[in-house]
Amino acid sequence: MAQQTDTVFIKKLLESKPELFSGVLNHPNKNEVQVMYTQVSRDKNNKPSFKTYTYRTDPKHYFYPASTVKLAAVIFALEKINELKVPGLTAYSTMITDSAFNGQTTVNEDKSAANGKPTIAHYIKKVLLTSDNDAYNRLFEFIGRAEINAKLKKYGLVNSRILNRLAIGDGGEREKNTNPIRFYDGEKLVYNQPAQYDPKNYPLALTNLIVGVGYIDGNEQLVNKPYSFENKNVFTIADQQSLMKRLMMPEAYPAKQQFNLKPEDYQLIYTFMSKLPTESDFPKYDAKEFWPTYAKMLFYGRDKNAAVDPNIRIFNKYGDSYGFIIDNSYFVDFKNKIEFFLTAVVQSNEDGIYNDSKYEYETVCYPFMKNLGRTIYDYELSRKKDNQPNLERYRMDYR
Repeated sequence: MAQQTDTVFIKKLLESKPELFSGVLNHPNKNEVQVMYTQVSRDKNNKPSFKTYTYRTDPKHYFYPASTVKLAAVIFALEKINELKVPGLTAYSTMITDSAFNGQTTVNEDKSAANGKPTIAHYIKKVLLTSDNDAYNRLFEFIGRAEINAKLKKYGLVNSRILNRLAIGDGGEREKNTNPIRFYDGEKLVYNQPAQYDPKNYPLALTNLIVGVGYIDGNEQLVNKPYSFENKNVFTIADQQSLMKRLMMPEAYPAKQQFNLKPEDYQLIYTFMSKLPTESDFPKYDAKEFWPTYAKMLFYGRDKNAAVDPNIRIFNKYGDSYGFIIDNSYFVDFKNKIEFFLTAVVQSNEDGIYNDSKYEYETVCYPFMKNLGRTIYDYELSRKKDNQPNLERYRMDYR
């Protein structure tokens, strides 16, 4: 698919607003900034084409992708169900997770679900609404590490890898072993997946893996040595946006390059990727902990009192860890007929200590992401289009 790329536009646009961006633009290396913005143009049949603008994107320059990897797991879990073609196995089948290796944990119920049962669909909801780590880990265990990385390669995401579960100190042999899982239709066993083992390594030639001046170790002690990101997940900005474009606009790709998803799979993902936590009944979230714009870093930052624009829906997956804030987004404004893709990362870690929970999220990262999203949106408001897009397919029913 032909696509134009521009490496100057974003830099000039940000430089035109020094009151918003000079702090980060003066230290782009220190703040690890990478941005990719893609305009969408529609022909008279509503078929999309893309023009991409980048700022400092580099697939070899490492940043920690945090929870952004979860969107790949969401897609690949649904693909696996479709590819297994097991009678009675769906995203809504009861999923019982067992354990077979040191450190693995089991799941027999899910009290946040309406029926109290764990399912692929409910895990997907929790991943997309509030970036639930355990829900992602269960999807990871179902797909299996080898299949996840084979799928990344299949879809041309060759500069990325997904190696482990999140937020449980996964690594070494434990990340190579995934749990046995059983699926039920009512009381009937419909699929039994044995424990899986992935012996492979997934080497990538990367820079910026050894960083900082120290880190807090597992014993809560300061280690005065640089921190290493070796053997961690990798999900580049370009690969993240490629995944998002293929998900949101499959018609822009040849049939063989589209995800193996059914219409109801797209509906499930689109709904909960754009839904706000306060619009969900199952799971039901405390609005003080998960306020409406909680997951929408680009455009809203982390402003708990931000007024939600009812005409805008943001389909996204964000991540935050080790001082990095990342967001991979597709914006839709139904009123003004605006749509665009925006993916970005920024980091702030002034003391150079990793894993100490002392990062300048509030003063540097959140404002940058909010201002970036709004600046691109404002530009899109003025951009002339030959054909107005029909965006009705993205208008979800949230009742």
